[in-house]
Amino acid sequence: MPDRKPFLLRIDRNTLDAVQRWADDELRSLNGQIEFLLRRVLKEAGREIRVAEDPGDRRKSAHKSPGGRAPGTGKPEPE
Repeated sequence: MPDRKPFLLRIDRNTLDAVQRWADDELRSLNGQIEFLLRRVLKEAGREIRVAEDPGDRRKSAHKSPGGRAPGTGKPEPE
């Protein structure tokens, strides 16, 4: 099982209630539904989860986005 890291999420009540109803409809826990949605959005955005060979070396797991742009910057990635 992958390591799990606790994370505090502040979210407005209406959004939380809507996600809880969705989780109930799909027989998932609220936490499971949030994780499912995050993974799906990451995949759709071309930012799949990658496992680093060495957890201390973030460069090995760096994501290269389509079009040679550095993630989140819109600037070309260095060669």
